[in-house]
Amino acid sequence: MTERITRRGGLLRRLPMVAWLTLVWVMLWGTFDLGTLFFGLVVAVFVATLFPNPAIRTNIAVRPLRVLQLVGYLAWDLVISTGRVSWQAVTQGPKAPAGIVAVTLRTDSDHITAMVANALSLAPGKFVLQIDRVHRICYVYSLGMRAADAESVRQEVLALERRVVRAVGSRAELALVSGTEGSA
Repeated sequence: MTERITRRGGLLRRLPMVAWLTLVWVMLWGTFDLGTLFFGLVVAVFVATLFPNPAIRTNIAVRPLRVLQLVGYLAWDLVISTGRVSWQAVTQGPKAPAGIVAVTLRTDSDHITAMVANALSLAPGKFVLQIDRVHRICYVYSLGMRAADAESVRQEVLALERRVVRAVGSRAELALVSGTEGSA
């Protein structure tokens, strides 16, 4: 009985992968009919069964309201950053100042670091050049930055880290970014 439940749980965990592979199959064929859908589903089940993805253990705790706030912030940042970079391109052209800032993140999670780096690189004008995993340092390239702006770029990155942790971080990470130990 428990073997059947375990097997069913494994199939349910693979369902998103099967759906994704079926969608890719249909898109590759370029036609949507029952035959293409059926054979796409057969191939997807075969691939997902033959090549199962390993289980990934994380300490991510998704908070839906905070995730929506993060998405809203990223959308707003995308608009503002696009306008800022456009203005710099028009007014300063290729002579726009730029700089690289080393930012030490507070959290030690690979997942949080990757989310922060991807979120930061989403909008134009800033992106992560390199991550020093051992020392938790992100080297951030910022367009339109002067030497006096380094601290504001650093604070911007740390604020983004705080938003990401509030959206998906563990209790310990929440305590790190809020500055208080033990509160959530």
